[in-house]
Amino acid sequence: MDKHYLTPLFSPQHVLVFAASAEHAEEAYAHVQAQVLRDNLTAQRFTGEMTFVDIHTSGTLADLAHTRADLAVISLPHAEVAAALEVAGRMKCKAALVVSSGIDADLSSDLKRIARRSGMHLLGPNCLGFQRPLTGLNASVAGPMAAKGPLALISQSGALTSSILDWAAKNDVGFSTVVSLGPNTVVDLAEVLDFLAADAHTQSIVVYMEGISNARRFTSALRAAANAKPVVVLKAGRKPAGNAAAKTHSGTIVGSDDVFDAALRRAGAVRVRSFVELFSAAKCLASRYRPVGKRLAIITNGGGPGVLAADWISELGLELAQLSPGVAEELKPKLGPLATTSGLIDLAEDASPESYTAALEAAAKDGQVDGLLAIHSPKIGGDADAVAKTLAELRPKLRKPLLACWMGDASVGAARKTLGEAGIPNFRTPEAAVGAFSNIASFYQNQQMLLQTPPPLSTLAKPDVEGARLLIEGVLAERRNVLTEMESKALLAAFHIPVTQTILARSASEAMMIATQLGYPVALKIDSPDISHKSDVNGVALNIANATGVRDTFNDMMQSVSRQCPQAHINGVTIQKMAPTRRGREIYIGLVTDDPFGPVIAFGAGGTMIELIADRAMELPPLNQFLAHRLIERARVSTTLGEWRGAAAVDITAVEQILLRVSEMVCELPQLREMDINPIIVDEHGAVAVDARIVIEQSTQSTSHYNHLSILPYPAHHEQNWPMRGGGQYTIRPIRPDDAQMLQALVKSLSPESRYFRFVSSLTELPPGMLSRFTLIDYDREMALVAIHKTREALPDGTFNETERIVGVSRYVTNVDGTTCEFALLVADDFGGKGLGSRLMLSIMEVAREKGLTEIEGLVLTNNPGMLRLMKSLNYTVKPFAEDPDFRLVSHPL
Repeated sequence: MDKHYLTPLFSPQHVLVFAASAEHAEEAYAHVQAQVLRDNLTAQRFTGEMTFVDIHTSGTLADLAHTRADLAVISLPHAEVAAALEVAGRMKCKAALVVSSGIDADLSSDLKRIARRSGMHLLGPNCLGFQRPLTGLNASVAGPMAAKGPLALISQSGALTSSILDWAAKNDVGFSTVVSLGPNTVVDLAEVLDFLAADAHTQSIVVYMEGISNARRFTSALRAAANAKPVVVLKAGRKPAGNAAAKTHSGTIVGSDDVFDAALRRAGAVRVRSFVELFSAAKCLASRYRPVGKRLAIITNGGGPGVLAADWISELGLELAQLSPGVAEELKPKLGPLATTSGLIDLAEDASPESYTAALEAAAKDGQVDGLLAIHSPKIGGDADAVAKTLAELRPKLRKPLLACWMGDASVGAARKTLGEAGIPNFRTPEAAVGAFSNIASFYQNQQMLLQTPPPLSTLAKPDVEGARLLIEGVLAERRNVLTEMESKALLAAFHIPVTQTILARSASEAMMIATQLGYPVALKIDSPDISHKSDVNGVALNIANATGVRDTFNDMMQSVSRQCPQAHINGVTIQKMAPTRRGREIYIGLVTDDPFGPVIAFGAGGTMIELIADRAMELPPLNQFLAHRLIERARVSTTLGEWRGAAAVDITAVEQILLRVSEMVCELPQLREMDINPIIVDEHGAVAVDARIVIEQSTQSTSHYNHLSILPYPAHHEQNWPMRGGGQYTIRPIRPDDAQMLQALVKSLSPESRYFRFVSSLTELPPGMLSRFTLIDYDREMALVAIHKTREALPDGTFNETERIVGVSRYVTNVDGTTCEFALLVADDFGGKGLGSRLMLSIMEVAREKGLTEIEGLVLTNNPGMLRLMKSLNYTVKPFAEDPDFRLVSHPL
């Protein structure tokens, strides 16, 4: 049961091939395609069995039905594809690949129905198939078998798949897997990512994509894959014209490019902008470098190339690393007289291999340097190959990324080969090398974001969620979708977002009375659900200093707006006291709803020129303080929030807290569609929302499962305290990424027998990949509950030292059918017999039940009597496991 459900598709033991023959192919192209497929399948030795079937001559359907296979590969004329798929289903094939192209949507739907009814995983139609070089299976029409290698490729474009394979053959790039996805395939991008994440032969994954069909499933699979190995994505449709073309071509949903960037960041993947970058990024990331920042040191034998590299560092938002004074002083005597160590480390034209060694070793040990770029350009008397050999010898000793740029062509071929054999990513231009380091730095930063698992509600004071929902229900009951300014501010106030006091006036005399009560100066704003931008229709007046001004402004505003917007419903004019700060900055926080990713939080510069400034950074909810801080940093306005032009630095914590409050609103109120809080005035004393506009819609989504979000929040509501048999208590809660060390300690503390019972292996500790996979989980499709036991130790000074320990884990993973799940259970040896096993099982069953699953099942070793007794005590059904007599299959309806 531990094999991935797509193993029959991508690692089959027996393959049946339904390919058109010349005498039976009514469509000429179908015959050509089938012949190419036959040639590709037989061009190399397949490690399993392969049977070619002609449904016209291979006997009756009853004869064929006795054959058993894992995978059926079909390349037939359109009229025969459905019949072949039916035959494959009756032959109990677990997966099918339909390579036939030009199949329309109606026939595609029929094929999906057949595959679903037969329990087959269907890849295709209208795709080029796939290649698995390690097993010798080229079930594709994409070209000859690719070379073996650690890289996996997934592409939503057949033309690009063929082009990439052709390019790879000339550039010594090998693959573990190549998958071409068509627009109508059942096995989609998310499922292939999920398979490759668990594939031991794949070290990194490159993806060319145009769109997705399901945001939650895609985000979930991408997070799981990027947690296990580097994932590099090239997405088409960055601009409107490309977006439209991508949607037409792939038949998938293509959302905002900014939102897609945000999704990739949260998933821990790296995005590249060009075809060339795709493979250079994969090459660098496959080396498993883990830099701690974006400071790149440049070591060069020529000033010009070094300056070009420095320019590109600035362009990409990186930093040119500066050697610390002590390291620079120590390095100087080891270099030539013309060398410089300030900024660029320019070794001068007479740089020797020893100079490069000294400079690289110095930069590598400097705490102010995160990565190293060695640039070499041809010089009279220089030896490019000798310097390359020096780098090759030095690389194993370095703990930081080392990249190389050997400029020129004819004279540096041998040097580039030396660098390549040593596993040093090398490039022809300084810009390409800096771009590759940028990808490494982005990978590290995005991996930090991947580890964030915020709950739906922050640790701030609890908001009035019920009051907010009642307000929204009242507006929807009136068949309105746009909240008034006062309603919008009331909604913000329910989540403790500071707002200016605002009162609605319906007449000039009412306006004067309200202004006098609030105190001058005041601001007047038109109040209408039909007017989005008040300033555009002269609907905003600021700094009104007296009652006469309020009266005149009220009358003028009502007349002017009525004349410009005769169809608008005007409630009146709102009065609010002017914000007292003189040096405050105006910022904007908002919400947009993207198709397909759903709600997205935006942050940037605010005020009346918001569209012109176009400063907007975006992040997927939920947020925590770390994510809120990163979101602020990405906006251009962040440079003005520190000490700026004589003004004190703003209270950045207040801004972060408003972002956290907006995140809470997004999580708890699925009816929200748009929100503009603009401006928010922020200074050193805090932040206050001056104006807000909110748009809502009826929602069918329930907040209990947060199905309106692309990223599921940390399910904090599952945390519970339980008494322990024999005294004391423990806490059961969902697992978090920062539990990795405690989980490893639990596994190490187990007896060999306990470890074998759980893992059916003699491992003594969890490998890094498995440990990461067990602690960073997708709460949407799996759950792991840990039992935490706390102990207090008295210290000599009278204080106490409290330590936490994981003493048990239960988990389930949803099966491919989406209705059942498989469980696992582990309890520390010294906590056996205290009721932990029963409680962990009952708790994980309750979570699965809440998720809507119908049955939980698992495998227990026949010689594990303690676990079998526990299962029977919980009323599990215990029966033999047909595939292996050493196990018992236990199950329980939910």
